[in-house]
Amino acid sequence: MRRKTEVLTALFFFVIVTSLFPLGIGPEPALLRKIGPGVLWVGALLATMLGLQRMFAADHADGTLEQMALAPSLLVLLVAGKNLAHWLVSGLPLVLLAPVLGLQFGLDGEALAMLTLGLLLGTPVLSLIGSIGAALTLGVRGGGVLLSLLVLPLFIPTLIFGAGAVQAQQSGLGAGGHLSLLAAMLLLALFFAPWATTAAVRIALE
Repeated sequence: MRRKTEVLTALFFFVIVTSLFPLGIGPEPALLRKIGPGVLWVGALLATMLGLQRMFAADHADGTLEQMALAPSLLVLLVAGKNLAHWLVSGLPLVLLAPVLGLQFGLDGEALAMLTLGLLLGTPVLSLIGSIGAALTLGVRGGGVLLSLLVLPLFIPTLIFGAGAVQAQQSGLGAGGHLSLLAAMLLLALFFAPWATTAAVRIALE
C-alpha cells in the first residue's frame, strides 16, 4: 500500500484493456456477450501479472528478505502473508471492478454474478502460482520476461475454467463443474504454492 501508484496502474490497465474491445469490435450485443467473459478474464490475468515481479523484489534489494529468512517465524508463513497482501491489493480490486466493466459487454445479472464468483476463486490462484515465478526470477536480469514465460502457461487452466463458467451459465448448461475445478485448483495452490515459493526464495538468497 506504500506504492499506491503500482496498484492504480494495474487497475487502470484492467479498465483500459477491457474497454478497448467494445470500442474496436462494435456495438453488436450478441458478439459482445460472447467475448465478454474471456476479455475480462484475460484483462484480469494480465493486470495481476503487472505486480508479480515486485512481490519480493523490493525486500530482496534492501535485505529485508534475508532478515525474514533468518527470523524465528516460519518463512512459509511470511511468504503466505506476502501472497495474501498481493491478492488484497491486486486481485480483490479486480474482482470488485469486473462486474461494472461487464456491463459494457451486455452481461446480465446471472452472468455478472458468475464472473465475480469465478474471479473470486481464480485470482488467488493467479497470485499463488505467480509468487512461485516471482521467487524463481529474483535478481535475474530480464526477470520480467522470464517470469511471464514461466507463469503464463500455468495460468491457462484458470483462464479456461473461469471464462468457461460464465459461458456455461449463459448457455444454460450450468457452471457447477467449472467452479468446482476452480475451487480444487485454489485448494491445491493454497497448500503447495507457499512451500514451493519458500523453497524458491531460499534458492535465490543462496
